[in-house]
Amino acid sequence: MKPIIGITPDFNPGDREDMGGKEPFYFLRARYAKAIEDAGGIPFILPLMPDRAAWKRIVSQVDGLLITGSGSDLAPETYGEKQQYKFKRMSMQRATLELGVSKIAYQADVPMLGICGGMQSINVALGGTLFQDIDAQIKTPIAHLPTYSATKTAHSIQIEPRSLLRRIAGKAKIQVNSSHHQSIKKVSKSLVTTAVSPDGVIEAIEAPDKNFLLGVQWHPEFLYEKHPIQKKLFQALIRAARSFSCRK
Repeated sequence: MKPIIGITPDFNPGDREDMGGKEPFYFLRARYAKAIEDAGGIPFILPLMPDRAAWKRIVSQVDGLLITGSGSDLAPETYGEKQQYKFKRMSMQRATLELGVSKIAYQADVPMLGICGGMQSINVALGGTLFQDIDAQIKTPIAHLPTYSATKTAHSIQIEPRSLLRRIAGKAKIQVNSSHHQSIKKVSKSLVTTAVSPDGVIEAIEAPDKNFLLGVQWHPEFLYEKHPIQKKLFQALIRAARSFSCRK
């Protein structure tokens, strides 16, 4: 049986010209769903329900979760800070769903992969914080938000030994793309850092006491068709989801 993977969508409440303007609707790059399908899973776009009972029901019906990236950012109030820099905020509907299902999925040990902003959401949901703007808060020669396409790699990352990511990648160092201006500042006490870029920016997090919880700061959905290691990330999620489904 192919496992069902719940995928978080973006949402335009009616004020985003880059996502349809005045008409509210869900928004998701097809790359995410295709990556799940190509890895052997069934992609299921999650509804942006507002209450915890709905979140619990949603999480109970899927075999794994993919918390996706976003062109906008979590409101700093979600991790106890005030906004210091100008950036687009994630819609309340999406932020509420992502933080809610991430926490519930963590508690239920549902396999979970967070990509870019999705990794950040998982960290915040479990008590971590973020750098609001890398260029302003971290001195680094690396352009984490380069002007060229995310289909091209941008820099290397160093992966911790004996980590889930190391087992998946099979290497201590790999090349990744980059498309973010925020990053993790304080890692949740429930998580550990398992990869960093050469400037020390956190590139991967995991939950050592869970069967499969992995967050990556880059965008493997742009790379997996040509880079086998990137495809392995989605395949590993599918394997974990299939095993989880059998244990239900």
